[in-house]
Amino acid sequence: MKRMRYCAAACLYISLAVLAFQSPTSTTHAQKAKNDPDQKEWRQLFNGKDLKDWKIKIRGYALGDNFGNTFRVENGVIRVGYEKYDQYNERFGHMFFKEKFSHYIIAAEYRFIGEQCPGGPGWATRNSGIMLHCQSPESMGKDQDFPISIEAQLLGGLGKGPRTTANLCTPGTNVEMDGKLFTPHCINSKSKTYDGDQWVRAEILVDGDKQIKHMVNGETVLSYEKPQIGGGNVSGHDPAVKKDGMLLSEGYISLQSESHPIEFRKVELLNLVGCMDAKATNFKSYYLKADNSKCQYGKKAAKK
Repeated sequence: MKRMRYCAAACLYISLAVLAFQSPTSTTHAQKAKNDPDQKEWRQLFNGKDLKDWKIKIRGYALGDNFGNTFRVENGVIRVGYEKYDQYNERFGHMFFKEKFSHYIIAAEYRFIGEQCPGGPGWATRNSGIMLHCQSPESMGKDQDFPISIEAQLLGGLGKGPRTTANLCTPGTNVEMDGKLFTPHCINSKSKTYDGDQWVRAEILVDGDKQIKHMVNGETVLSYEKPQIGGGNVSGHDPAVKKDGMLLSEGYISLQSESHPIEFRKVELLNLVGCMDAKATNFKSYYLKADNSKCQYGKKAAKK
C-alpha cells in the first residue's frame, strides 16, 4: 500500500513538472498566434444589438432625431425602414459611426428588401450607400440632403438587365481618375448585377487622400485617386465647410437611408494605421500608414 502511494505521489510530481516545463512553450505558441503579422484584426462597428456607437442625421430634423425609427436593430441586423412615413419627401438620412478614420477597409454585408417608400425618387429604388471621408454630422445643416463625402453607391438589381453596385457618387466632392479630375456626379463600377434579396459583401479600401478601391464579393470593381472637396450635388450645407480643392485624407463613415428598405447584417472595419516596426509584437504587414507610437515590444525587442 505504501509503495502504491509512493508511486502515485511520484507520478503526480512528474506530471506537474512536465506541465510546468511545457507551459512557457504553450504560451509562446499562443503569443505567436496572437501576434501573427498577417492576421487581420477586423473591428465590428455594429455590435449586433443596438446603435449606441452611431449618430443619426435625417434631413429636416436635428442631429439625433431618428424620425419614424428609420434606423433600428431587428433580429440582429441593422434595418433601414419607412413604415412610419406617409411620403418620403426627400428626407434623406445618414447614420454616422462615432469615430473618424483615414486609412482603412470598410466592409458591409447588405441586402435590399420590400418595397420603396411612397414618394421616393425613381432613381432611389433599391439604392443606398456607404459614405466615406464624411464631414462630421455636427457640421451638417438641418436641411442638408447629403454629407460632403465620397459615396460607394449600393444598388440592387431590378430584374430588368444590368445594374452594377459599388458605384461612385460624389456629393460635394470630386476625384481623379487616370490622372485627370473627374467631375461627373456618378460613375458605374464593373460589378455583377445582384437581383432579389440576396446578401452582398461590399468592401472599400481607403488609402487616405491617395487611392480608393471598391470591391464586391472579393472582386475589385472600381478604383480612383485623390478624393477632394468640390463640385455640386449637395444642398443645405454651410459654405464654410465646403472648401473646394481640399484633399480628403480622413473623415467619418455613414450608412444611408434613401427611401428603399435595406438591411446590414455586418459592418466591420480593418484599420490600416498602426505599428510598422517589424520588431514589435503588434506589427502588422498590411498597415498602410505608420503610427509607431502604438508599437509594443517584448523583452528581446526592448533590449535591441
